[in-house]
Amino acid sequence: MSTNRVSQALRSCWTFNPHQGKPLALPIVLVGVALAATLWFLMFSPLTKTSFPFWESMTVSALLLTTFSTIFFPSWAKDLNLNLTSLAIGIGMAAVFWGIFWAGDKLSQILFDFARPQVNLIYDMGNGYHPTLVALLLLFIIGPAEEIFWRSFTQRHLSRRFGPNTGFLIATLLYTAVHIPSLNFMLIMAAFVIGALWGLFYRFFPRHLTALIISHAVWDTCAFVIFPF
Repeated sequence: MSTNRVSQALRSCWTFNPHQGKPLALPIVLVGVALAATLWFLMFSPLTKTSFPFWESMTVSALLLTTFSTIFFPSWAKDLNLNLTSLAIGIGMAAVFWGIFWAGDKLSQILFDFARPQVNLIYDMGNGYHPTLVALLLLFIIGPAEEIFWRSFTQRHLSRRFGPNTGFLIATLLYTAVHIPSLNFMLIMAAFVIGALWGLFYRFFPRHLTALIISHAVWDTCAFVIFPF
């Protein structure tokens, strides 16, 4: 009996698919995206960004989006499963994605005269903060919050409503679109590429939310603190 129960539990875990199930009402998802778009506009738009200290604003935005996701879909937390496998996958993804961006950074500097100045503008927004503080915020608040909201909340419910492929595409475009007010081509393209990479992983491996959170947190910390481009 005990062996059968273990077998059933493993089978249930293997066949579980977060893309399936009843989606949240579309207006709720759209309100969440509108909230994210408003917060990103305030942080990144040339019209408003100087009025909001960057890392404080990112932290508050991350907490607001996590709170929104939890209020309307608290079940996202059931997908968390921290173990050696998720840790290895997350760190491995972060390393691979960092390598992709390192290569892209070098190539963009060859192709576009504006590439390096625009990348420098991204880093300038966060100047004046102790690196350890920034790393801690990225690791434990900002990185995890973005995966909770954009993948486990937004992409999940768009996938349930429109199908996994369409849900992935819409979520990736929305994640990219909230960066458009920055008017920074390099930031917008970076958001598109990294959003597509994380979104694609969630499309095919939706049970590995913990690995995604680790990947996002570690990649952010490397890109902004430890090994900036």
